[in-house]
Amino acid sequence: MRGILGKYRLGFEPMGLLLFLIIMAPNILWFALPAPEDVLREPSATEVLDGIASVFQVLMAASLCGLRRRDLPKPGLPPIAAGVCLCCLLYYACWGAYYGGIVCPAVLLGLAAFPCLGFLLFAAGRKNFIALGFTLVFTVCHMIFAAVNFLL
Repeated sequence: MRGILGKYRLGFEPMGLLLFLIIMAPNILWFALPAPEDVLREPSATEVLDGIASVFQVLMAASLCGLRRRDLPKPGLPPIAAGVCLCCLLYYACWGAYYGGIVCPAVLLGLAAFPCLGFLLFAAGRKNFIALGFTLVFTVCHMIFAAVNFLL
């Protein structure tokens, strides 16, 4: 156990917090200002799974923002950073489409997939395999939620 956990230390990861805040910003807006055709407010058919996803979302956020690899070189990986930025831009584009009244499977899946992919890329780029594990579980739950509630 020491071998795996020994590679990590508790420490503030400002870029992890920044990414989390960037991705959560549209959700905060959505809570305050409903979209025109707001299907995301419909009751969920996956309540238990949603609860599991919420737990892993908290674990994901905590590990992205509060765990650092001891052996990680200081400069980040530009291709991964570009991928994270692209995921954020596509996520914001999906929110724009959603607020523009475009409620279709591609938009709804984009709202679920792009933030998860951004978190996965960030965790992989930082070699934060603990966060990567939590993020993978959250992603699976989030994608099942989207598929069951909006595609089936």
